[in-house]
Amino acid sequence: MNILIILLVVLIVLPFFLLTVWALLDVAAKQFPGEGREKIAWWLVATIPFIGWLIYLATGRRRGKKKLIPA
Repeated sequence: MNILIILLVVLIVLPFFLLTVWALLDVAAKQFPGEGREKIAWWLVATIPFIGWLIYLATGRRRGKKKLIPA
């Protein structure tokens, strides 16, 4: 395989992978209303390849509240 093709694939896939990881970490760090069902739903949405992080960023990020860490 040509090194240019490999580099191009990495440059295209890597940002989407990192954004997906960011969305998953953000879901893990927040509390969502409900009995945990909404958090599970956002986990599933965030894992949709290439667009899940965008859906979460546009709609789900504001629904969650940061967990309070007791001092």
